[in-house]
Amino acid sequence: MSRKIFVTTALPYANAPFHMGHMMEYIQADIWVRSQRMAGHAVYFMGADDAHGAPIMIAADKAGITPQEFVARIAAGRKPYLDGFHISHDSWHSTDGPENHTLSQNIYRALRDAGLIRSEVIEQFFDPVKAMFLPDRFVKGECPRCHAADQYGDNCENCGAVYSPTELIKPYSALSGSTPVMKASEHFFFRLSDPRCQQFLQDWTRQAVESGGLQPEVYNKIKEWFAPGEDGKSQLSDWDISRDAPYFGIEIPDAPGKYFYVWLDAPIGYLAALKHFLDGGGRAVGSSTSPVFEDFIADPQVEQVHFIGKDITYFHTLFWPAMLHFSGRKTPSQIHVHGFVTVHGGKMSKSRGTGISPMQYLELGLNAQWLRYYMAAKLNPRVEDIDFNPEDFVLRVNSDLIGKYVNIASRAAGFISKRFDGVLTAEVGPEGAALLAALQDALPGIARLYDQRDFARALRELMALADRINAYVDTHKPWELAKQEGQEAALQAVCSVCLQAFRLLTLGLKPVLPALAGQVEAWLQIAPLVWADAAQLMPGGHRVGVYQHLMQRVDAKVLDELLTPPAPVADASEAAAGADAAANDLPGGEAIAPEMTIDDFTRVDLRIARIVSAEKVEGSTKLLRLMLDVGEPEPRQVFSGIQAAYDPATLAGRLTVLVANLAPRKMKFGVSQGMVLCASHADAKAQPGLYLLSPDSGAQPGMRIS
Repeated sequence: MSRKIFVTTALPYANAPFHMGHMMEYIQADIWVRSQRMAGHAVYFMGADDAHGAPIMIAADKAGITPQEFVARIAAGRKPYLDGFHISHDSWHSTDGPENHTLSQNIYRALRDAGLIRSEVIEQFFDPVKAMFLPDRFVKGECPRCHAADQYGDNCENCGAVYSPTELIKPYSALSGSTPVMKASEHFFFRLSDPRCQQFLQDWTRQAVESGGLQPEVYNKIKEWFAPGEDGKSQLSDWDISRDAPYFGIEIPDAPGKYFYVWLDAPIGYLAALKHFLDGGGRAVGSSTSPVFEDFIADPQVEQVHFIGKDITYFHTLFWPAMLHFSGRKTPSQIHVHGFVTVHGGKMSKSRGTGISPMQYLELGLNAQWLRYYMAAKLNPRVEDIDFNPEDFVLRVNSDLIGKYVNIASRAAGFISKRFDGVLTAEVGPEGAALLAALQDALPGIARLYDQRDFARALRELMALADRINAYVDTHKPWELAKQEGQEAALQAVCSVCLQAFRLLTLGLKPVLPALAGQVEAWLQIAPLVWADAAQLMPGGHRVGVYQHLMQRVDAKVLDELLTPPAPVADASEAAAGADAAANDLPGGEAIAPEMTIDDFTRVDLRIARIVSAEKVEGSTKLLRLMLDVGEPEPRQVFSGIQAAYDPATLAGRLTVLVANLAPRKMKFGVSQGMVLCASHADAKAQPGLYLLSPDSGAQPGMRIS
């Protein structure tokens, strides 16, 4: 029976490019979605930017642009990541779209009419230096539960506790470093402590875990939140859903100067993205009609499935279902929670050389499907962190994808093409027929494993099948049959078994390796593979195309470049000081570099350069290609990561500073012959902005800076 499924990934905050944690979640969801589509189900896969909140408002103000312009710049860089890693969202929207404004206000009114909204004058942290109320995430201090230092004002990343900023021990403003003061303001609360909410959530979460909609470990965590706290009261306290102006967000109806806290309108953005898609005539892959949003989202047959990280479990398993239920809407069918991405078992850190940039991964020419396979091989239905181990990555990709999978095609395709004009035979013999039947019998189970999100087991079973196929090849040795007279039929049979088996393996791997599967479909001259195709083989007499190499091995040296850390600071005390961005007491947010001599300085040849032309680099969200006049016979080509900060049309004719004696660097897009100089704050998230250096008027291209 065909299913109707509405799938979302967590909304990334629109203040920075995607990081590897985002890509892991999108890859996981995309594999699941592709598998469902291959089963013939109608899937609506939605994504959007989480566009509201004080952090974006503050960052936009520092950049001298509106919040809408700031968000638009971030949104413009999303597509290369999504396309680059073969992520198949049907639509990518924004929580600042008109649909979200309308839906958020309507849901709020329904909650208010249900008696679940109350107002209260509260005292809230106020930054006397910045003259503004501080959002939860801009108050930091010691967690009141586990006493971990430098935790945010709304929840602890160490123990998962959720609390109010006023509960923090030794709070300070993350904006100015000052000690905040208390100031009164009227706020609106969603009455999560209401007995109706508490009973509903206990029933809903219990039913969800029983039906497979919640993982058992997630349910166990939720039960801790239902338990009484030290004061004997439920830990599900009323939820503050309002913020005071100035604030970038959605206005609360009938409350001038008040805005929804971003966590109220962000999950509603899931619905808004779907409404935007359907109102525009969007439809599921394979469907001929576009349903009406309100009818579709209310349909009891529609499954609503969310993929999220473990750090936002509280919001998605408590606030979100309660908001939906008490506003008269369907609650989620499944909430799949995953862990984080680690490197060598530790938290990602650029300064320690364990930060992985997904865009740099692509720009270095690394195959996106290698990463999809590697992550899938570690993903299972449990809430576990995914560790990226470079040595294991190289070994697993080269062994599984090249040594086992692609090897099957390369060992047989040439013989079929050269000796039999690409034609397959149906006369494959008892052993070949038994092998193919075993693959056909295994594939429905593989499809079930994908549905259960046990990708790791699915890939283990597929690689075990690949081992059986390679053992068959080793036994029958087509390279020897090709040398023997009178063995033409045997050779054709063995090679036909290999290509039939390769097609079936490709079917099993298609959710993980969609681009490679497309290449195989084109080569084998077959229709796009779906799960039902496991029941049939290619008929005898079918002709395949000429084989082209499908995938190369991982070059460990390129992977090393991906993980090369920046130059270390002088000592541990300076590293600690540079990391403490909240203190904000270092020039530019980081310690001054260690001393050097005048001889060290004179080795760096800084020259005045005039920008002759500037253009965006196709396939990159951060690079501009600059042609620079440095007083030499020919302009120099330099690639600079300033695309987010500068419109290339405004740069032509401008003077800047070039490091002229930097060794040329060969990049995917060409050779970069130097580096232009820019200024930025060390904490780019808190204080975004990139500033190209400009010499005083009168300087001429080629002049040396000393």
